[in-house]
Amino acid sequence: MANISDSMNTINSLEEMAEGKTIIHQLHPMVKLVITLLYIVLVVSFDPYNITGLVVLAFYPVILMALAEIPYKPLLTRMLVALPFSFFAGISNIIFNQKLALMIGGIPITYGVISFFSITIKTVFTVMAVLILIATTSLPQISYQLLSIKVPKLIVEQIMLTYRYISVLLEQVSNMYTAYMLRSPGGKGIKMKDMGIFVGQLLLKSFDRAENIYYAMKCRGYDGHYLYAKPDPIKSADWIFLLGTAFLLIMMRFFDLSQIIGSFL
Repeated sequence: MANISDSMNTINSLEEMAEGKTIIHQLHPMVKLVITLLYIVLVVSFDPYNITGLVVLAFYPVILMALAEIPYKPLLTRMLVALPFSFFAGISNIIFNQKLALMIGGIPITYGVISFFSITIKTVFTVMAVLILIATTSLPQISYQLLSIKVPKLIVEQIMLTYRYISVLLEQVSNMYTAYMLRSPGGKGIKMKDMGIFVGQLLLKSFDRAENIYYAMKCRGYDGHYLYAKPDPIKSADWIFLLGTAFLLIMMRFFDLSQIIGSFL
């Protein structure tokens, strides 16, 4: 029950954070989308054994969260959901790639261990970048920009409607769970023998709720095309941020800045 409430609160908190008035919130949505995509591509393209170069890109989420006044806890909590997937992907590298890379204090470090940490760091950076984008830009604005770069309309509308009504599904799960616990005093959760019935009832109720929502949308003029508010044109300050940030990210990707700065000192 607590996990369901926490999930609903997390979704609502991200939407509330997107209504901020900081310098990052006021940037054009297309600028933030392009920078986020560029950052993700650069992070993923790093050599799996180049951890020191990869860590430098931590400046992007740290600085943006500070400028956007985003609290760390809700984003870090949301990010933890993705870590198990990267953990199991990295474990396979540790098992199958046991070639010795270096020794630290007499402890052998294999290339598999290095790639494990590389995968974990890449997951943290990319997920944080996406969460920062969501926390500083409303979903309708993101959806409009996705359409502008020719992402298929069907995919964009599916993302939009899924995100918008996931809270409705969580509310239904919460109500069913509460009803179940009232009928099972002293229970610590849904019993395995009742799980099939619970999921089946949830599926039927979801179909019924989705149909009611669709009829409500039709009554309000929905004709299969979701309407998005067109943002203001890109300003000169947005271009400066875009070009400056893109330049710094590309420099950090293809040049060892720490070595370059050290050569001048």
